[in-house]
Order: sequence, then C-alpha cells, then structure tokens
Amino acid sequence: MSGVPPRDGDATQLTVEQEVDRLRWQLAISAGGVGGFDWDLVTGHLAWDDRLIELFGYERAGFRESIEAFNDRVHPDDLPRVTQALTECAETCGEFESEYRVVLPGGATRWVRARGRALAGGSDGRAVRILGAAYDTTDTRDADARTSRVLETMPSAFFSLDRDWRFTYVNAEAERLLDSSRAELLGGDVWELFPAAVGTVFDTEYHRAVETGEPVAFEAYYPPPLDRWYEVRAWPVPDGLSVYFLDVTARRRSQAEAEVAHAEAEQARRRAEEAADRLRLLVRVGEDLSATLDTEEAVGRLAQHLVPALADWCLVTLVDEQGALRDIGSWHALEELRPVVAEYRRARLSALGERAPLRRALRTGRPVTVERGATAELLDVLSPGAARDLLRQLGPESLVMLPLRARGRTVGLVSLFRGPERAPVPPQDLLTALQVADRAAVALDNARLYTQQHRMAEGLQRSLLTAPVEPDHVQVAVRYQPAAAAAQVGGDWYDAFLTPDGSTVLVIGDVMGHDVDAAAAMSQVRSLLRGIAYSSGTGPAAVLASLDATMQGLAVETTATALVARLEQVVDERARDVTRLRWSSAGHLPPLLLAPDGTVSALAAHPPQLLLGVDPLTRRSDAAITVDRGSTLLLYTDGLVERRGSSLESGTTRLQDVVAELAHLGLEDLCDEVLARLVPADHDDDVALVAVRLHPLDRPRPAEAGPNRVPPHPPTPVTPTT
Repeated sequence: MSGVPPRDGDATQLTVEQEVDRLRWQLAISAGGVGGFDWDLVTGHLAWDDRLIELFGYERAGFRESIEAFNDRVHPDDLPRVTQALTECAETCGEFESEYRVVLPGGATRWVRARGRALAGGSDGRAVRILGAAYDTTDTRDADARTSRVLETMPSAFFSLDRDWRFTYVNAEAERLLDSSRAELLGGDVWELFPAAVGTVFDTEYHRAVETGEPVAFEAYYPPPLDRWYEVRAWPVPDGLSVYFLDVTARRRSQAEAEVAHAEAEQARRRAEEAADRLRLLVRVGEDLSATLDTEEAVGRLAQHLVPALADWCLVTLVDEQGALRDIGSWHALEELRPVVAEYRRARLSALGERAPLRRALRTGRPVTVERGATAELLDVLSPGAARDLLRQLGPESLVMLPLRARGRTVGLVSLFRGPERAPVPPQDLLTALQVADRAAVALDNARLYTQQHRMAEGLQRSLLTAPVEPDHVQVAVRYQPAAAAAQVGGDWYDAFLTPDGSTVLVIGDVMGHDVDAAAAMSQVRSLLRGIAYSSGTGPAAVLASLDATMQGLAVETTATALVARLEQVVDERARDVTRLRWSSAGHLPPLLLAPDGTVSALAAHPPQLLLGVDPLTRRSDAAITVDRGSTLLLYTDGLVERRGSSLESGTTRLQDVVAELAHLGLEDLCDEVLARLVPADHDDDVALVAVRLHPLDRPRPAEAGPNRVPPHPPTPVTPTT
C-alpha cells in the first residue's frame, strides 16, 4: 500500500484532546498485551512498538518505519483488501478493522487482526494520523478450522451468523439445503440473500433468540426458489447466532410420510445434539487440562466431565513409573452416592485380583468392556472386605476400562460404570471416551517428561555448585533456585572458598543462556575462575582479567557477568574488629551491604566494567571499603530482581527495601524470606544468591552461624600485602 499523500497547506498539530486520546490508546494497548502502531499521514512515518515488530517478524534495527515495511509482510492475496480499508479510514477520518495474513521470514504464515482510528487535525477536519492495535489470531483460526472439520462430518445442516446477520460459516449440508455455494453465502447478509424470509417466522425467531439470549426451535416454509419446509434450531452465541436446520418438506407434503420424516428429523437432531455434546465435552476437557500446571489434579477431574454424559459413575487411576496404581479421581451422577464411590476408590485397588478388568486393561493396553453382569464379575475378583460391600451398593451393570496411553506406555486408566437403567456405552460414546483418554494421556505424559527434564537440569546445575566455606567468624549462606520451565536452568552460579593467604573469596556469576549448554559453559568458567583466584592470590580485578584472557585462549565461547569479592584482614584491622572488602565486577549487578545499624546500600563500582568473553584486553579495577563486623553482604543474579514490565532499577530498589525490612533475621532465614518475597512461582529465570555475615571477633561464633567449614587442611593465614 502506498502512503496517503500529505495534506496541502500548513503543517497541523494534533489538538490537546487528540494527544489525550493518543495517550489513552497507548496505555490501553499496553495493558492489553497487544501491539500498537502510529502512522503519521503527513510525514509517512510509521511507528510500531516491540510487540508489533515481533508479530511481523522484524528485528527493531531492521524495521524501516514506513508503510512499505508493512506492505512487505502482508500476504499478497490480502494486501489489496487491507490497502483499501486503510485508505477509506484516512479519507473518511473513520475507523479501520481488518484481519489478514503476515508472511514471516522463512515462509511461515501468521494471522493478525488489526483495528484503528483516524485522528483529524487542523480546521479542515481531515485525518493526519491513524492509531491502532493488532494482535495474533492464528490460534483462533486454527481452532475454528478444527471445529469446522467436526461440523463437516455432521449429517445435519449448520450455519452461523455474526451480529450483523452475515454468514460466517456454512457446512456442506447447509450448502445443499440452501441451494447456494459457500462462495455465494459467506460474508453475505442473510436477509439480502434470502429476502423472502424477511417478516416471516425466520425473521421473528432469529431476532427473538438474539434479543432474549434463549435458543429457539421452529418449523417454517421458504417459497421458491427453495420451495421447502425447514425444521430449525437456533441459539445465540457471543458473536452472533448458530443454526441447525433440516429439510422436512416431504413430511409436510404428505401426512402418510410425515411420521417417517419426523422420526428421521428427530434422529438427525439427536445425532447433531449428541455430536455437539461430545464436542463440548472434548472442549471442556481440553480447557481443564490446559488451564492448570497441576496436570494430575486436572486428570483427576475427568470423572466429573464424563459423568453423567458417558457413565453413571467413574474412577480415574494413575500409573507411576514402576507400574503401581493410584486412584486420583471419582464421581457419581447422584450426589448421595458420591461418598460411597469415594470410599470404594480408597478400598478397591488393594482388593483387586490379577484377573480384574482394570488389571487386564493395564497389561494389554487395550479397552476392556463388560456389557452385562459387571457387579458379579467384579465381586469375583475382589477380596472379601469393604470394597465388596461398597460395590454391591453401587451395583454397576456394565463397565468400560480405558487405558490412558501416550508414547507407547500406559500412564493411567479411566473406569466407566453404568447401572441397569442404562444401556452399555454405545460406539459413539466410546469413541468420545477414547478421545478424552488420549488427551489426558498426553497431558500426563507431558507432565512426566517436564518433571524429568526439570529434575535433570536442576540436578546438573546443583551438582556443579559446591558447599561454601565458612572460616572463623564468617557465616556464608547460599541459595540456588531453578527456573519454573523444564530444563531452563544452567547459567547462574555462586562460589565461596579460601585462598592460601587466608582470605575468603566470594563469587557470583551468570553465563548467558538457560539450558544444559549454559550449565556446561558455566562449569568451565567457574572452574577456571576458582583455579586462577586460588593459585594466583591476586585481587578480584586481576582474577577477572586473567579469566577473560584464559577464556579466549582456551576457546571458551561464551559471555558471562561475574562479580568477585575478597574479604581481607591485616593485623590492625583484626584488632579494630573491621574487615576490608575488595571487589570487581564484570558487568554484574552491584552487591548490597547491610550495615549493623540496619541501613542498606548498593556497592556500585565505577566506572562500569565490561562483561567476560567480549574483550580480554579491557582494563579492570578493584573497589575497596572497610566494613564493620556485624555487617551482611548480599551477592545475587538478575533472576532475583528482573521482571517483565518493570525496570531493573526498580527491582534492585525493591530488593534493598526487603533486605532492610528483614535486617533483624538470621542469615539463613533472611535468604529464605528474600526468595519467598521476590521470586514468583512461575519465574522464568534461575536465581543464585550468596549472603555473608561477619560476626564480631570478640565473642564466640554464634550458634546460628553453625560450625566453621574450611578445607581439610586449611592454609595458614598470611597477612596480605597492602
């Protein structure tokens, strides 16, 4: 689309009211999590926020900020339509709405829906800019496609209308009965395409359904060219109206054939309703499984979804890695029998014999069905006791045991029971139950794999982190908390050790990346730093400079931030009960110092120094201060303070406030409480933390500090060279 030409005459400025509107728009789209755009029609400048740049597959540096950059990404088949909509918006100073495809680099396609409004400027009232927002509708399109495939298999006609009475969907049967193709129907106004329906029962009942929010059912005749009677069922949905309808012309024309036609229509309607019920059941189960991180709890609720739709009562069983069974859910259609089912659930597994249908389904991995006499068959495989007595109260006549299988293994089972008043589970319901079982099985197995990956990655990370030393009256506490996502750990590390001269070296660092590769790179960087610091005995800046050069020489291809601190005491400082702290930072966050009087300060080194792995020749320097005994030093990684939608500075300030509030706590409790307050359950970055408290030397080491922890043969302290 070419840009709308700038307006003639003097350049215009948006009015105060327009600027207020623009600010409200920016705040609204930011809160809604969608992308926003601002197209200046006078200069042609097109501004996109970061979300919109991401939606269109651009990098910020490569986005040309022009309408041509937009046109380059819009699908060629959609571009003329979108261009026309934008042009009309500008010419009428009105609103813009369109849904179109975006072709991403590499050829993938994404659906985007955009809405906007033109803003007028100057006395002529003509548009000078268009503000708008856009969001990704690909998932909605995909879900609609899946629903359409189900509707296409239905034997009855179905169509849907939006709130403007335009066709949004028509299945194949509806095309046949309406004697029109989808190309003719979709997007068309129902009253314009079928003018004879205006003022008839179609008109009245459709409007009544929309106005009252209640479904309607009726029969009506449409004159030539259709010349047919229809049985119609319509109900309102959030975005319009859904309609099932059947051709009942034959029944209307001949009384003799009316009964047959009526039976067929009823059967078709029931099938349609049952199909819709089954579809809704699958949707509910899918939503429940995806709405919580506790998959086991969601699978346990399957019983409530399947009863009474597919069974009178139901049990859900989990199979662990060793093949052990555990019932995790139960439900009965009758409220008074739910406690009985719950008791049977607690008693049955220990009483089941090897010939039980449940164990057969587990061994074979295939459904086991008992169509009659289920009570007698189960009593035959139950040991005497409470389970037998409870089963007699429940009295099932038929049952189906369904294995939940995923990736070649059975991860659970669903037991469906029906009483004598109901026929055994029919094929259609069994198919639905199998689909539910498949979805639950995949969810359970995904949860199992997630747990395995999380434990593996966390175990790898923790295996690389050693317990800190705690010499003399120095108390050291360390914490490592992995990211919530599976395998998203590996970059952060801490260290605390003694050097031969008796100084305590503290290290905190973060290798770029969050995966097993990052953990491997971290172990290399950590080991190199530890060896250099121990063997050289040099200050923090020299250690970091040597580490940077070593990483380049050994081709350790990674980048990392790190902070090295060193606690030192000469004889005079020990006598005065103070400690000298020297530190150097390679692009890492400043440590916090909690003084004995409760004040908290950030120890920022100046000037800021480059992170590791970029330029080994960069100059590094130490910072040093003298701290009183009783002080606490806190070193941490960015996962503790960095959050989406919030600046790093505000996160660091929040940490300082929390530490000040918790200053009265012991060191271990302080660390636990800081993590509890600042790290959410779903955090997406790992967190490492080192806290050091310098207890006074003129009294015994306090019990809360625990015993000294030093190497088996600690070096003899040496007074460091000043």
